[in-house]
Amino acid sequence: MQITRHILERREEAALSPFAMRNSQSRGRLYPEDEHPYRTAYQRDRDRIIHTTAFRRLEYKTQVFVYSEGDHYRNRLTHSIEVAQIGRTLARSLGCNEDLNEAICLAHDLGHPPFGHTGETTLNSLMAAHGGYDHQKQTYRIITELERRYPEHPGLNLTYEVREGVVKHDTSYDVVDARDYCPDEKGTLECQLSNLADEIAYNTSDLDDGLRAGILKADAVLELALAQRVVASLGMAGGVDLNDELTRHRFIRRLVGIEISDAIAATAAGLAQQNVGSLEELRSLPENVACYSAQLAEENRALKSFLYNNFYRHYRVVRMASKADRIVRRLFDAFVTEPEQLPTATQQRVETQPGGLHRVVCDYIAGMTDRFAVLEYKRLFDPEERV
Repeated sequence: MQITRHILERREEAALSPFAMRNSQSRGRLYPEDEHPYRTAYQRDRDRIIHTTAFRRLEYKTQVFVYSEGDHYRNRLTHSIEVAQIGRTLARSLGCNEDLNEAICLAHDLGHPPFGHTGETTLNSLMAAHGGYDHQKQTYRIITELERRYPEHPGLNLTYEVREGVVKHDTSYDVVDARDYCPDEKGTLECQLSNLADEIAYNTSDLDDGLRAGILKADAVLELALAQRVVASLGMAGGVDLNDELTRHRFIRRLVGIEISDAIAATAAGLAQQNVGSLEELRSLPENVACYSAQLAEENRALKSFLYNNFYRHYRVVRMASKADRIVRRLFDAFVTEPEQLPTATQQRVETQPGGLHRVVCDYIAGMTDRFAVLEYKRLFDPEERV
């Protein structure tokens, strides 16, 4: 038997929760196109995102450590995959649309520049007089404008719900600007769950990478209330050595499980308490319903504070950030001062791009991987490097 799109959509009608987003309810695409015979709209969106140049570039874009620090640390690509895996688990457990959630998760970091949040902060400073720079807005521009794969239209022509999921991605590192996407409406539950998946992924993986690098001290980690909860659940009290690789893997694995289980239970309780019986009712709530329990939310705040003070501000990470800042600034200044150094195709965008030269240069640098940015730096400033 061949499983067609119609069969998949009928399965959604029968299997998904009443507040889940169904393909048949989609508000559609910016540019009308025929439906696919055996893939749903959200499955096509996910596939389009995976095949973008921007998605492939995430492999060499910083999460915390630049690529040259080692092959075993997370990068933006592995982070996005981890977010998608966690997001699908959350969506499946709550009866939501896994394909929609996965598409949002995979797309959420496409707009990150090289060198992570340092690159973003630097570009935003350099572009202060020209509209600034925000990776979330850049993600939206990538999927609607900058990726050119179809002769009929710019961008990927994704469905409204995936585009909405990008602009309403709401975490402590993101600034929501949903003016064109019914800002008074809350995002779909699939969108809200992608926010939690992102937070779970970066908190747990940054803890793992910090321990692996020897920057975070095991004894200090174990003083956290959340760490003590993990240790207690494993029955390992009194004998935990997070410097041991297998123990660390076990610890992080259980931490991820605790975070996911808590988010599922707390979100389900919130849905029941609000008596949410439809997607319309969910969208009309004053606050997002996807959440952690009060206890875990507080423990996560303590974990984030710990990571900031002991990991992100560690001298090794600060040194990487300082080098990245200098590279981005010098590249930007060189290209703005002498635009003829830009590739020919990039120069041609200056006359047609709103924002002119500065936005074109910003787009060019934002699209770079860490590795390419370092190479461009050498080409421009190292007399012995071939151009």
